[in-house]
Amino acid sequence: MFHKAINLEFKEGTTLEVTFQNGDVKRYDMSTLFNKYPQLRALEDRDLFLSGKLVGMLGIIWNDDLDISVESIYECGELVRKEKVQANMLVADAVAEARSKVGLTQSQLAAATGINQSDISRIERGIGNPSINTLSRIAKALDAELIISIS
Repeated sequence: MFHKAINLEFKEGTTLEVTFQNGDVKRYDMSTLFNKYPQLRALEDRDLFLSGKLVGMLGIIWNDDLDISVESIYECGELVRKEKVQANMLVADAVAEARSKVGLTQSQLAAATGINQSDISRIERGIGNPSINTLSRIAKALDAELIISIS
């Protein structure tokens, strides 16, 4: 399962806070990696540290030599809070996770549902607006149950 990052904030020292599509906000101190990856010590330079960019929701890069996957931050970071997320992001995360659990690619899910792969991609990125019928077709293809809960 890939956890998609949607926001990056720089905190004190070499600490980051990353907000994920599912609403989790994780804090991660890059200095924990300095012994294993000495090149990351360069991030002690505040200007360099602040130059980091979230790229493609999947990684943070500073330059050609310095980067980290957001999956590492999700797995090893400290959960500091849970943000409310919009319904489209909840749907996106649920569809991507369910598809990943059964081991299908977007193309395979498209073939099983008759939904264009590009539309499945849009749904999983939270920019699609799927109908209940579309979500039902996806759930059926994933051998999952579609449950709608309003809280």
